[in-house]
Amino acid sequence: MSTPHPYFATGDGPVHPVAMAHRGFSRDGLENSMAAFRAAVELGFRHLETDVHTTADGVLLLFHDETLDRVTDGRGRIAELPAETVARARIGGAEPIPLFEELAAAFPDVRLNLDIKDWNSVDALAAAIERFGLHDRVLIASFSDRRRRAVLKQLSRPVASSAGIVSNALFVLLGPVLPAPLLRLTAGRALRGVDALQVPVKYGAVTVVTPGFVRRAHRHGLQVHVWTVNDPAEMHRLLDLGVDGIVTDRADLLKEVLQQRGGWHS
Repeated sequence: MSTPHPYFATGDGPVHPVAMAHRGFSRDGLENSMAAFRAAVELGFRHLETDVHTTADGVLLLFHDETLDRVTDGRGRIAELPAETVARARIGGAEPIPLFEELAAAFPDVRLNLDIKDWNSVDALAAAIERFGLHDRVLIASFSDRRRRAVLKQLSRPVASSAGIVSNALFVLLGPVLPAPLLRLTAGRALRGVDALQVPVKYGAVTVVTPGFVRRAHRHGLQVHVWTVNDPAEMHRLLDLGVDGIVTDRADLLKEVLQQRGGWHS
């Protein structure tokens, strides 16, 4: 399967599975911190998965939750707080919350899988991609297809993107029962501009990542990235199915698995 967008490049040689460090790599709970991103990069990861939120005064941050409460020593909803207040919070009591521009500048060769968590971040993220010329380095993701498309519409040239929850559901539920031409007609609009399906192995009682799902995705020119996989045996199983990427909290273990399989870039 071809991978036309530069985001998916994994080196100068053969195409390897895309290995994504989920919120960086930290065994100490310092997710989405510069320390976690740096640890992943030092392991050799070229793709980082992270999340974007925007403060009340328009500053774009890398943070997963709506509030500071779970992972920092601060309190409150990010969208209701000024950047000055958020800057005082510490992840795990130790690490500041990074600005988007900090990560973009710190690792200029690293690609960023960006999950847009709120509508406040749509304009800010599009502006940052344009300002820093990140079009080849980012993949835009969101559970909301509308939010994802709203970012893409503001960009001067295409970036990679992954399907939202509605588009993924259409593909998962209709794929096994519709012939390929009809599936393309039915789901084609929802999947326009989509390069990857980023999905869990299971969603509730539904097994999403099956051999048939992977084959159908590839027939439609879509990569399959699976989150969040932390068990080496499961990593091997999914790679045997032909998935194109894995998102993990255990960057160290995924690297070992890919090295064993000859699928780690040099």
